Amino acid sequence: MHLLQAGVDITVIALWLGHESPVTTHAYIEADLAMKERALDAIAPSGVPRNRYRASDALLKFLEDL
Repeated sequence: MHLLQAGVDITVIALWLGHESPVTTHAYIEADLAMKERALDAIAPSGVPRNRYRASDALLKFLEDL
């Protein structure tokens, strides 16, 4: 994960680990929240603000009661 977070391509990580295919590596690598946010920032149109979703108190209360 540290290599992936540092921007190392998954194909390089797969080769380094001796995997024949990046698909094998992808099976146990998951992006963390910071990586997902950077990916969204990279594709977001410029000048368009992006706000993080905030659940309402009513929704949080409903989920707590489940």
